[in-house]
Order: sequence, then structure tokens, then C-alpha cells
Amino acid sequence: MLDSDLAALYEVETFNLNKAVKRNIGRFPNDFMFQVTKEEWKNLIFQIGISSKQHGGRRFMPYAFTEQGVAMLAAVLNSQKAIDVNISIMRSFVQLRHYVFSKPDTNVQIAELRKLLLLYIEKNDKRVNDILIALNNLIAQPPKPAKRIGFNSG
Repeated sequence: MLDSDLAALYEVETFNLNKAVKRNIGRFPNDFMFQVTKEEWKNLIFQIGISSKQHGGRRFMPYAFTEQGVAMLAAVLNSQKAIDVNISIMRSFVQLRHYVFSKPDTNVQIAELRKLLLLYIEKNDKRVNDILIALNNLIAQPPKPAKRIGFNSG
């Protein structure tokens, strides 16, 4: 979830939410929170049909919070509103997870993605193996004597 959306839910300014996070940055490793790139932000604006003016013409790219990051926000903000909103968000994440895994074709899709990933790894492993063989061949060959460059002094 984006920082501005969370700030609206928690009824605080986005600036204040981010300030609280930065004061407690040790609680937010990269798998809890990350900053959206310019390209990702442009894609988000395009996909959800918002204008950048709606977000106050941000000077910095927004922060995105994972499920764990959202849970950590309740501790950082430490208000009853933050606790109530956090409980609602956590329940939404659980419902979303149940919905995704209740679809009959989900396991098939996961299996297909796994196969594609294994094929990709196998293909790239072969490339890496070819490179290692070429390097080993170069190392195994004795170096050619270097031609002397310059004038003889004798």
C-alpha cells in the first residue's frame, strides 16, 4: 500500500506518516517498505487513473508498504485509530490471500511459473557453465612469451 493511502486511512498527513517511519527506520527493512521508482510511479498513475496533482505534486517518490510494513506502522503511529485501521488492513490481506488460493487454477499457475523459472535457471546455468569452461581453458593455456618492445640497450 502507498504511504498516501495509508496516511488517509490513519487520518494523518503523508509527511507526518513518513516522518514517523524515518524516526523508526530500523523497524522498516526493505521487505517491509521501499520507495517506488519514477517509472513505477508513472505506471501506477496510468493504471489507476490519478493525476499527480491529486497527490499534491510530490517532491519525492512515494513509499510502498508490504503487509509486514503495514503491521509495523501501527506500532510506530501508536494511536487507537492506527490500531483499528491496522486490524482492518490485516483482515483484508488475509481475505485476499484466501481468495487467491481458493481459485482452482492457482496451483496450476504456480506450477507453470515454477517450470518457467526452472527452465530459465537451467538455460542461464548453461551460459554460466560455458563461460566458466572458456575461462578455465584460458587459464590452462600457458601464456605466450611477450614480444619485447623498445630499443635494445646493449
